[in-house]
This record gives sequence, structure tokens and C-alpha cells, in this order.
Amino acid sequence: MTALDQLFQRSVVTLVTIYIVVGASVLIAIAFGVFAFLQRYRKYRGKRIIMCPETRHCEAVELDATLAAMSSLLDRPELHLTSCTRWPERQDCAQGCIREIHASPYGCRLRALLDNWYNGKQCIYCQRTFAEIHWFDHKPALQSPEGKIVEWEAISAQAIPATLDTHQPVCWIARW
Repeated sequence: MTALDQLFQRSVVTLVTIYIVVGASVLIAIAFGVFAFLQRYRKYRGKRIIMCPETRHCEAVELDATLAAMSSLLDRPELHLTSCTRWPERQDCAQGCIREIHASPYGCRLRALLDNWYNGKQCIYCQRTFAEIHWFDHKPALQSPEGKIVEWEAISAQAIPATLDTHQPVCWIARW
């Protein structure tokens, strides 16, 4: 091999190495970006219970989680509602409840509200103490003041805070 061939071969190896390092760096950066997006998306998705500034009643709202997650990657999250129990009649409201969500993004989440309510309480039937709740396979229920078992699907989201004041916790084991 000539010196020119060796120089060309070393140049190709160097370029390939640079491409591999740059490509791997780009893939790692994309992976971190996707991970950060997914964390933020999980933070902003789901129903929330807020106190409507206009009516002073509890309402259920949902945020545009994709917009909030994307905007929070670059700056402060941009929060917009995608649904509210007062819609479509009041769809053009000022969305003043966004301030409440900004102040407590996790505290307004319906699942967090229910987890906090159940935590440490005992089932009125079997006296088991509630710890972590597995909402997909072991969903708890409530007992109404009249003694009826009430499933969560039967309660509208905006009625949940008032329901928690009057009903008792029932674990998933006691329901069966």
C-alpha cells in the first residue's frame, strides 16, 4: 500500500468514528428529551378537580397535556383546558382556574385527591388499612350513608369532594 492509500484509509476511519460518536450523542440527547417529555406529560394528563372562580363550585377539568409538556421543556408550561364540566355552555370562560393548577399541579389531580383521602383510612367492613391503591386492578369503592356500595364510575368528577365528606371507604376485597 502506498502512503496515500494509508492516509485515505486513516481519514475514512476517523470520519466514521466521528460520525458514530456524533450519532450516538444525538441519540442520547433525543432519549433524554423523550424521557423529560414523558415525565412532564404524565404530570399534566388526567382529570383535575378545581374550584371554579366564577361559580365557587368544584368542577372537573383536563389540560392539554401535550402542549403543557412541550412548553415546559423550553420555559414555563403553557396550560390550556381541553375539557371542563361547565362546557360547552361556558367554553369561552377566562379559565381562571389555571392559576389553581399552576399553584398545585399534582394536588388538583383527581387520582392524587383520592389517594390522599384513602391513605391511612380503614375499610368499614374488613378493617384493613389502605396504603397504595392499584386503580387498574384493585379499585376501592365507597359506602353511602344509606349503606349502599358505590363504585367510582357512578360518581361525577365534580361531585367527588362532596361525596368524600359523606361516604365511607370500602376496600376491593370487601366488595366481593
